Amino acid sequence: MDELLEVLSDVRDDVDFEHETALVDDHIISSFDILSIISALNDEYDISIPASEIVPANFNSAKGLYDMVQRLLEED
Repeated sequence: MDELLEVLSDVRDDVDFEHETALVDDHIISSFDILSIISALNDEYDISIPASEIVPANFNSAKGLYDMVQRLLEED
């Protein structure tokens, strides 16, 4: 999880990814931020995030992102 938080802070260092649970719902991150996060995760974890995974539940919190990354790594 620490590695993920570091990646997220590289995308937006002004967001408290560790504690925030409504990043999308509360409009804390934008669609551009989501694209930047997807790109950073693809590079960091050597995964490909399919369109079906780009839903608010996966991007509202670091936990949601972490769970998605773990799921995609297991599928690989």
